[in-house]
Amino acid sequence: MQRRLLWEKLRLLQCHFTWNVEFEDQVDVEHLLQFLTYKTEFTPYHNHGTYTALKAFLYHRQKRYCEALKTLKEAEMFLAIDQLTNITCHILLIYGNYAWVYYHLSNYDMTNLYLHRIQRICQMMSSPEPYSVKTGEILAQKGWSLLAAGFRNGPKAKQCFEMALRQDLFNLQFWSGLAVSLYATWEHLQTQEFWGKAKELLEGIVLMQPGNYEMKVYLATLLCRISEQRVNHLLEEVVEQSRNPEVLRKVARLYMFMPQSLPLAISILKEAIALAPTYDILHYDLGMCYRYQMERGSPEERAASFKPAIESFQRAVEVNSLFFDPMLELAKLYGMEVPDQEEEVYANLAEKAPHTSASCRQALCLQWGDFLLQKKGLKDKASEKYMAGLLIAGGHSKEKDQLVSRLVDLAKKFQEESEVGHAEAIRSFLQAQGLREAPAQRQRPWWLSYRALR
Repeated sequence: MQRRLLWEKLRLLQCHFTWNVEFEDQVDVEHLLQFLTYKTEFTPYHNHGTYTALKAFLYHRQKRYCEALKTLKEAEMFLAIDQLTNITCHILLIYGNYAWVYYHLSNYDMTNLYLHRIQRICQMMSSPEPYSVKTGEILAQKGWSLLAAGFRNGPKAKQCFEMALRQDLFNLQFWSGLAVSLYATWEHLQTQEFWGKAKELLEGIVLMQPGNYEMKVYLATLLCRISEQRVNHLLEEVVEQSRNPEVLRKVARLYMFMPQSLPLAISILKEAIALAPTYDILHYDLGMCYRYQMERGSPEERAASFKPAIESFQRAVEVNSLFFDPMLELAKLYGMEVPDQEEEVYANLAEKAPHTSASCRQALCLQWGDFLLQKKGLKDKASEKYMAGLLIAGGHSKEKDQLVSRLVDLAKKFQEESEVGHAEAIRSFLQAQGLREAPAQRQRPWWLSYRALR
């Protein structure tokens, strides 16, 4: 009975446990923990308490409860260091996380202690709710947390910062959050409306906060197709002055797709790896640079890039044995020399797949199907893999669209080769899934053409 009554109170709190901050799988959680570590270490602006409280929530998700409580203590310290105004509003998030962690540890005395503290603050602020108050600061904390969890949350974060600004129109932090959320929404939806709004706000933030290198990278991204000179100036400044491995990764990601800039992207990623050698996604990105060099370069460059690509992906897996994306890339590289080894990797990954995200499982089905079709000529086996991928619930639209396109193409091929039964089976399957034809190719930013991006 006591546990049920506590839960009824806890679900009313404004904190990470009630904000539906979603993650794909444990690899996503681990990446976000590293991402937040660099955020708090290298970002000079006042979100340290929010990001550290989010880290505590992630430790809770991993059942590392002692580390969660220790991290919440650190979050309290950051509030004092950042010298925030309205510190009472900021502490509510941390107290809410404390209450939930102790609840899951069945320490109901401590849960009640933090609920009582929250209730007193709400009373002091004349909130009509006993355990909740929606101040601009709390709305901003929610917005920053949603953005940290992934730019797919841009529209939700935008709503948070817009509501926060209605309470305090002159708060620069709220305007910064709105700028990033508009950029994230543009990156997610790719509409001109959000491009213009994000650019206008980012120009202002960069002017007022010249040391905000993350904002400069976002602005450079928006300007990529209209002002090469300005883009280069912004990125050069960031590379010269920022020591944040994640920000440097974002710069390298842009250079990766600019003409003749792959060597520069490789150089920047090596610099970032020197700063953060255990950040697995840096090694993955470096491997992708070498992969692109193999695709675009001369025969000599392709040969020279093969071994470094393998070494980079292997290092990413060594650092994080659950990181699926470099394993998929390694399969393709191994297959260039020994095709049977490629299929062996896919078979091994299939055993790990139940513990990974839906998008990872879909990517495995897609790539394995391509291998069966293109290297073994097994159209029926390939179609089985593509169908299996589409039967996986959830995931990303990119993998789903590609799976549908592969099946539509296969149906046409079967029809042309008078294998009408196979063609009809594919069409019946697609119709049963509500997918009668290949979807239109979605316009994606060219720097988002590979997986494993936050």
